[in-house]
Amino acid sequence: MLDTYNIRTDDMPREMQILLDKYPRDSWEAHPGFKEKTRHWLGAHRMFRRLAELVRTDAERYLDKSLSPEDYAGRLSYYGNALVGNLHGHHGWEDHSYFPELSAADPRFDAGLDVLEKDHADLDLILDQYTRTANRAIKLIHLDESQARSEVGTLYDMSEAIKAFLKRHLSDEEELAVPIILHHRLRD
Repeated sequence: MLDTYNIRTDDMPREMQILLDKYPRDSWEAHPGFKEKTRHWLGAHRMFRRLAELVRTDAERYLDKSLSPEDYAGRLSYYGNALVGNLHGHHGWEDHSYFPELSAADPRFDAGLDVLEKDHADLDLILDQYTRTANRAIKLIHLDESQARSEVGTLYDMSEAIKAFLKRHLSDEEELAVPIILHHRLRD
């Protein structure tokens, strides 16, 4: 499924993580430059990871018939919308506000910026297809459950792709941005 969307699976180039050696992930919380805004940003990333796992698990539960069609449709509508809408809003804010701030503070960020922005564009394609497929599945649950099961099978695969994408992208984004934030004492 990842190949369908041409999602980057390789590691962020080492030169894009220059400051990560100086500010490793396990030291972030104790650093005096680790402020509430950075904690909040990382919290949003945790929420996306949880939502991606939740929509994947819900699809699995529907397919194995441990979640009723009506419950699944309601949960998919609510949590799928939360995942897609919040990811779009978050990435829009990053692209227009957060990333330019990091780029202005440290030109080393620019080496990774192109990779992250391409990730955002690729994720938009996946989320658009996910939304269209989810809307069809919800309609089919009320019209023809056998067709709905097939559509939810596709949604399950897409959920796996979204989860894998977020695992790679969010980790790279964090490991590029947070060391710059700490080094320059940004985001007070």
